[in-house]
Amino acid sequence: MVARIKKGDQVFVNCGKDIGKTGEVLRMLGSSAIVQGVNVVKRHQKQDQKNEGGIINKEMPIKLDNLMLLDKKDKKPTRVRTKILKDGKKVRISAFSGDEIDA
Repeated sequence: MVARIKKGDQVFVNCGKDIGKTGEVLRMLGSSAIVQGVNVVKRHQKQDQKNEGGIINKEMPIKLDNLMLLDKKDKKPTRVRTKILKDGKKVRISAFSGDEIDA
């Protein structure tokens, strides 16, 4: 199975409080993802040996339904389709430009 959005992809937020923002996917968590600079909340952190205490900004997960992949050509949001190659391998295709995403 080929995932619609993967770690390292540039995505566009199309819903919610951060609508219109773009960022890189840092981690995948099932049906949600953590995107750099998106869905940032303030958390109170207790001091320990490694980290200093205080109020920190932390990215929280966002549902994959609220994300669209950015087309590499013109940096516009696009839907993702899959295509099976002759050797049986599945690749992601940009619905906007028709180009392969996994190059």
